[in-house]
Amino acid sequence: MPVHHLLKVFESRKMAALLLLGFSSGLPLLLTNKTVQAWMTFEGVDLGTVGLFSLVGLPYSLKFIWAPLLDRYVPPFLGRRRGWLAITQVGLMIALATMALHDPTVALQMLALNTVIIAFLSASQDIAVDAYRTDVLEEREMGAGVSVWVLGYRVGMLIAGSLTFVMAKYMSWQMVYLAMSGLMLIGLTTSFWSPAPQTENQTPTSLFDSVIFPFIDFFRRLNVTRASLILLFIILYKLGDGILGNMATPFLIKTGFDEIDIGLMQGVVGLLATMIGVVAGGVILSRIGINRSMWVFGGLQAVSNLMYLILAIVGKNDVVAVLAISVENFCAGLVTSGFVAYLMSLCNPKFSATQFALLTSLMAVSRDILVAPAGKMAEATGWIWFFLISILLALPGLLLLPVAAPWNAPAEQVES
Repeated sequence: MPVHHLLKVFESRKMAALLLLGFSSGLPLLLTNKTVQAWMTFEGVDLGTVGLFSLVGLPYSLKFIWAPLLDRYVPPFLGRRRGWLAITQVGLMIALATMALHDPTVALQMLALNTVIIAFLSASQDIAVDAYRTDVLEEREMGAGVSVWVLGYRVGMLIAGSLTFVMAKYMSWQMVYLAMSGLMLIGLTTSFWSPAPQTENQTPTSLFDSVIFPFIDFFRRLNVTRASLILLFIILYKLGDGILGNMATPFLIKTGFDEIDIGLMQGVVGLLATMIGVVAGGVILSRIGINRSMWVFGGLQAVSNLMYLILAIVGKNDVVAVLAISVENFCAGLVTSGFVAYLMSLCNPKFSATQFALLTSLMAVSRDILVAPAGKMAEATGWIWFFLISILLALPGLLLLPVAAPWNAPAEQVES
């Protein structure tokens, strides 16, 4: 996305809405993994349990199961897309506020249950946001719209994963979650204020149609063999990044950085790096296309793991830590821009909510399920070997690029 589009974003009500809805989508994600894992780590919960806590994000991997419901049924207010947005956001405000009632050292099971509820509501909000974005954007707006949404999403993630640390230095984690609940008002207000799509895709006539036809269409368009390999690619493409992300905060804590250190590095430095990465991702995407971007961004993604390996070798070092976090967030901005555009290119607009939910559910498998043993792995191998293994785990996804996103194939061939 060109820089002047970013600077003029609020001149377009549609783009401003996507920016704020991106924020609303990104905020709950880290509150269900990285932030709650940090809370547990500071409270003395063992690393193995902290790592396994990524499983509370299972709803992100299963959201395709109930996505057809959001395609089939229309709430009695605000229409199909914005109505479901408002419903899920009210639920998130309540569920996040309820986190103020928990203590990881007393009733970890209840904390886990509350976090699962947040993940379910957050995944449901993502279904509605993804469908709204697909419906509201015209073809010429796709590049800018995706980049603006990604920027908002990453800002939400950084607030949940950095500002919360600074706040936790001066107040309890319970109060931190109460404050995050209040921030969901941004998304709720935007749902009422955002422009309605001019033409929503026709609502399926039956629940059966909304469940079965999207799957038949996907495999028919891409053929069964290639479609299956693409689904495997989506699972594996960010596996190395997911392994790192699951243990990055516990690693920084164990290395000796406190809440302020982590909050400022991930907040100030991370936010700037993310903004640069999102803008660069939009520009590169428009210049070389979706497929080639997936190759370039995938290679750079492994570099962020290498930086954490260096930090593990040198120990607590502010300069290396800032560099590692900068590279990680810059590459995350690139990859998220490219990956969202890639997934959109695979969808039939007629079944956008269900197909996009299926694809992003598979993407979440590597972030929430396959990374669950990361804590045990770090305990067994030590941090240096852990980050080396994370780099190696990035390779299987990259090896599938010739099938999933051929270098010389134009983007439209991916959709055919």
